[in-house]
Amino acid sequence: MFITIVIIITLIRDRDSKPNVQEQIITPWEVEGATIDGKTQAIDYNKLIEKFGTRHVDEELLKRFESLTGRKCHVFLRRGFFFSHREFTRILDRFEQKKPFYLYTGRGPKIYDKINSFRWLQEVFDIPIVIQLTDDEKFLFKPDLSLEKARQFSYDNAKDIIACGFKLEKTLIFSNLDYVGALLLVNPRPPLVSMTGELHYSMYIIDRILSTIFANIPFRLSDCIGKLHFVAVQATPSFSNSFPQIFGTRSDIPCLIPCAIDQDPYFRLTRDVAHKLKYPKPCLIHAKFFPALQGPQTKMSASVDNSAIFMSDTPNQIKKKINKFAFSGGGDTLELHKLHGGNPDVDVAYQYLAVFLDDDVELADIYKKYKSGEMMTGELKERCIKVLQKFVGDFQQ
Repeated sequence: MFITIVIIITLIRDRDSKPNVQEQIITPWEVEGATIDGKTQAIDYNKLIEKFGTRHVDEELLKRFESLTGRKCHVFLRRGFFFSHREFTRILDRFEQKKPFYLYTGRGPKIYDKINSFRWLQEVFDIPIVIQLTDDEKFLFKPDLSLEKARQFSYDNAKDIIACGFKLEKTLIFSNLDYVGALLLVNPRPPLVSMTGELHYSMYIIDRILSTIFANIPFRLSDCIGKLHFVAVQATPSFSNSFPQIFGTRSDIPCLIPCAIDQDPYFRLTRDVAHKLKYPKPCLIHAKFFPALQGPQTKMSASVDNSAIFMSDTPNQIKKKINKFAFSGGGDTLELHKLHGGNPDVDVAYQYLAVFLDDDVELADIYKKYKSGEMMTGELKERCIKVLQKFVGDFQQ
């Protein structure tokens, strides 16, 4: 009897001592970090690499990149913002062999973030880039968004992209609503129709052979049918014969897709399709998320004004947003912060500096001082504000 009671008490104690864990959620339209006993955690990118079956962007890969290109790695590469890849080594092989390839990336109507690093990749490799404005996706996934508003977002986005300084003769920026739809409309510009024809035909070929959507992407039966078709829409630009105005009829030219890791499920499907069509599989390099101002457990959202720094923000708006909304990794009190230090790995002001502050030595010094408690949260935010004000100001100019 006594032994039975002890066992029951032990089981109850063990059950109560186990942390309440909610796993992180990463899908193409939802990003949320794990929670442990109600406390939000930063995104665990190592878990994503294991789950998705990708490979780390390691020091050996970065050294080879610098050796082949003769260029110091972009800050996004050398600081691990681009952290994962699928066959990026094959792209470096083609560059070494002087064989053609191109960049393909997408751009929804949201905050300017990684696009400048894509321009840098175009410059380093000296290759074409196609940029898909996914206004159709936003219309399908946001029930309150009108077609007109989605199209306007894309127009504004295109201006932001052009302002980054892409090579005009090697850059194609297209809106899915307008460019792909041109084939279906009475259009007075025949050249546009002929250019979009191959892209549109390819979508239907991909639609017909896609067979594992639900195994890769967590669609619900209640989702509109357009969401399923969008898989083919996003896949099609991965194949060079979709752009006869750039590559003619060639279907053997692979692409490199720089994208956030949440888009990988789309391109796992695309790589399966490429195998069936006997096309080269697209190669990918995955970026981490820009955390929302509210913390590293999620990403910025253009629909939540106080979650992000916008490229149209004034210096005063940037200052106000960082001071008021930026999640702090500092101690609960000044005394505790000096005693135990802060946590730069979850501090949003530090995370933004890790992206926008180019000086590696200064960034390392900030990390050390903040972690030791020598630098206060206010000082860290002040440095972040100045860096962002200059970056946004230069872009606006």
